[in-house]
Amino acid sequence: MDFWRKAQAFAEDAAKRSQELTKEAAKRSQEFTIGSSKLSDIVSETAKRSKEIAAEASKRSQEITIGSSKLSDIVSETAKRSKEIAAEASKRADQIKTEAIKRADQIKSLAEGITPPGALARTVPALDSQLEEKEKEKELERFGVTEELREFVKEITMSTFQDFPLEDDSEMSEVPMVSNVRQDLTQWQEKHACLVLSTVKEISRLRYELCPRTMKERKFWRIYFIIVNNHVAPYEKRYMEEAMQKSAEQVKDNVVEEKAMATSKPEVKKSNHESKTLTSSSAEQDLDIFLLGGDSDEGPDDGEGDFDDFDKMVDSSDEEKGKL
Repeated sequence: MDFWRKAQAFAEDAAKRSQELTKEAAKRSQEFTIGSSKLSDIVSETAKRSKEIAAEASKRSQEITIGSSKLSDIVSETAKRSKEIAAEASKRADQIKTEAIKRADQIKSLAEGITPPGALARTVPALDSQLEEKEKEKELERFGVTEELREFVKEITMSTFQDFPLEDDSEMSEVPMVSNVRQDLTQWQEKHACLVLSTVKEISRLRYELCPRTMKERKFWRIYFIIVNNHVAPYEKRYMEEAMQKSAEQVKDNVVEEKAMATSKPEVKKSNHESKTLTSSSAEQDLDIFLLGGDSDEGPDDGEGDFDDFDKMVDSSDEEKGKL
């Protein structure tokens, strides 16, 4: 009997546990279903947000690309304007420098006129010497004969010229020389050569020893300017640019002057013609007055006014004599 009771109790307990498990499973299944639905919604929402973010990123990328293009244009325009401003500033600086030199000359002239003779005799030579020294330094720098170049040229030896890989132009005809410098050089090179020969005795001695015994004059200067190219190229370029600018300004001034002269010529001719006409008319009128005794041959010729005035003058003179 105990066995059957225990079996019955176990069966009841098992049925009860089975019901509980079934309820728990149903509950868990329902929760899982709800969770799956929510997860699907979340995934769908995430996909939607991902698309929106991708679209926003694409839009921002396009805006950044456009902005970069505009920024590049702005930078390019700024660089262009900077160059123009720099060129204008350089031109203005040259003009101010020229004007300052003119003013300095004027002040110097005034000072020479005011300074006492004794003081002038002492100060003028010193000022002239200083000005000459400054002008000389400016000329040397303009033609590239700087201190750095002089130090570099002093290190050049005879073997530098002799071993330089440049063939001699023996087949070319000789070019005449002026001031010990060949005339096949450019104007700037010619002036540079004269200055460097007069200021650097080492290069002058090398030239004397090499030309024409070892090499021709043309080859000597060709080798020299190749060796010092890095030192003198900027100065030669600046000189050429200034020369071109001055030439262009001169041409522009000539054109303006020609236009002004062409405009003023008809007016001058017209004025001369009118002046000649008036002069001729005035001369004829004076001749008529002289011959006829009146203001004009067209006016009345009664002759009363002039003779009355003459009579009054005579009467007045007689009265004064009577008083005396």
